[in-house]
Amino acid sequence: MRRRIRNSAFRNMETDDDPMSVVGNLFDVAMVFAVALMVALVGRYQMTELFSKEDFTIVKNPGKENMEIITKEGEQINRYTPSDDQSSPDSPRGRKVGTAYELENGEIIYIPD
Repeated sequence: MRRRIRNSAFRNMETDDDPMSVVGNLFDVAMVFAVALMVALVGRYQMTELFSKEDFTIVKNPGKENMEIITKEGEQINRYTPSDDQSSPDSPRGRKVGTAYELENGEIIYIPD
């Protein structure tokens, strides 16, 4: 016995003529794009250390004026930017004491200034 599909149910459906109904879908697409972009950037710049449970230290632009030292200890991430004006009591103090070089075989040589 064959069933006959009634198209009357499809004929009675109201069409949605509201132009603002598309905005909800655009928001969903934008959120998916933003998450995909963040995942791609983390993978591209190899920043997966930020999400691990291990402690680490990163030195950005070593030896330059805009050098930064980023450390992660537990859940706390600290940034240190060396500057010429270290007279304020709340800023970390330090000075350059030498230069370290890594050779091709992996050995590190420290040369004091």
